[in-house]
Amino acid sequence: MSKDLRTQPLRPILTLVCLAGGLLAALLLGVQSRADGPYATVRGVVLGVDGPLADAIVQVRATDHVTRTAANGAFTLTHLAPGVSQPVTAWFDGYYVAQREVVPPATGVTLTLRPYPTTDNPDYAWMFPRRADSPPDVDFGCDDCHAEVVVAQWQDNAHARSARSPRFLSMYNGTDVTGTAVTSPGYKLDFPGTSGNCANCHGPGAAVDAPFSTDMNALTPPESDGVFCDFCHKIARVYLDPVTGLPYPNMPGVLSYQMRRPPEGQELFFGPYTDVPEPDTYLPVITRSQFCAPCHSFSFWGVPIYTSYPEWLASPYARQDVQCQTCHMAPDPDVDHFVAPEKGGYIRDPMTIPSHKQPGAGDVELLQHTVQMDVSAEQVGGLLAVTVTITNTGAGHHVPTGSPIRHMILTVVVTDEEGRTIPLRDGSRTPSWAGAQAGLPGKVYGKVLQDVRTGETPVASYWKPTRIVSDTRIPALGVDRTVYLFALPAGESEIYIRSRLIFRPLFADLIERKGWLAPDILMAQKDVRQTVHVFRVLLPLFLLSDSQRP
Repeated sequence: MSKDLRTQPLRPILTLVCLAGGLLAALLLGVQSRADGPYATVRGVVLGVDGPLADAIVQVRATDHVTRTAANGAFTLTHLAPGVSQPVTAWFDGYYVAQREVVPPATGVTLTLRPYPTTDNPDYAWMFPRRADSPPDVDFGCDDCHAEVVVAQWQDNAHARSARSPRFLSMYNGTDVTGTAVTSPGYKLDFPGTSGNCANCHGPGAAVDAPFSTDMNALTPPESDGVFCDFCHKIARVYLDPVTGLPYPNMPGVLSYQMRRPPEGQELFFGPYTDVPEPDTYLPVITRSQFCAPCHSFSFWGVPIYTSYPEWLASPYARQDVQCQTCHMAPDPDVDHFVAPEKGGYIRDPMTIPSHKQPGAGDVELLQHTVQMDVSAEQVGGLLAVTVTITNTGAGHHVPTGSPIRHMILTVVVTDEEGRTIPLRDGSRTPSWAGAQAGLPGKVYGKVLQDVRTGETPVASYWKPTRIVSDTRIPALGVDRTVYLFALPAGESEIYIRSRLIFRPLFADLIERKGWLAPDILMAQKDVRQTVHVFRVLLPLFLLSDSQRP
């Protein structure tokens, strides 16, 4: 008997098994379709210069349909609408984002990524944030596509003014804000003929090629726009000490950034999205606090001056993965795109779009959501004990932070029902340099510097050798509690307690000399009213000593 004849009796059975399997699969697919609706799948592969790329990110642009490639570069996107064209993107480190239109269901989709330039081009001409500021031969600017949202937000924040702020220049040059009257302090007064390293953070577009010889008075657009769009989006890497997690000493600002300015005829932008195609690509660190570190962590003459990043790094927020961008680039729920739709922009979930408003120390709303003040009062015999508790509830770093010229002033004023001030019996008072608040019951919160050579304190000239004589700032989630004792008048009366915490960007005498238009910002205020009873016991005169008798 032949082999074919021997297997013939099995064929009907195999046929039935296959039919049953097909019916079961169809039944299961039918159940899924009835339960979840009709779906389609896209399958393909992501390729780099050396072949398939494992662990590349693949997604339908501006959606949460995201997957990663397998070891052989293969990917599968599921639950897609059939018959509807979808922009599918792919990203892998070192490459531009690739995109192609796909109509699900589809198989054999290939996304080939192109590597971006790996060298920095010092001859690159920066892109202007605003086309109106560009020379006649330049017919484009960031605002061509980003005017409505990103540029509009950026141009009003402190980064956009970092190189041309009259306040900054008054300290750099040693003048008033008009630039006409010479008044110390000023870097140029102390180190004439030098440029310093201020531009490393305040004018990075120019300082990237001349970190110690860029004069802040000689900048022109777009370098005079301070920390502008094209500079930040050309940063490819941040150099940090792997042991400390901090920038290396003596590497402020641009010295701790690896730039990727592309060759002539090419373009490259790093951003926070894995799905914006060439000339864009994704840079993970741009959404992390480490991106901010080089300009927010630096010492002068060995004294830590700018310490916002180290303060955050040591805070509970760092351990909980709450980044600087969480507060300073918080999304606007009313903004659903960052490129104008008529320019090819996509509508996105507003919570995925970081704002470029970047509020800081001059933002009233931000400051008023930074601390919580609690005030309680208790009568102790003839004294009123007022306890003021200030908690840093909203900042991921000390308050105040940044430049040591910034400080907060707490005042506690107690009056009777006639408006007369009740004297402080025990407790701290504000220092003589607190301006209108000098000598009042209260406290100053700040990092106070002393000039090493002259002994003067407080000083704003931290570019000279200084020492820290006190640091009363409140760390992230930290609490400061102070108690003040006031001598109560005799009898029964109503007592009024007003506690105020203000923010001041510079010492009062310097604000006046420099001509800063810098009104105090009220961060918190508490008013408490309390009824007190103080009874004096009158002794007969013959029981009093001679010194006690009236």
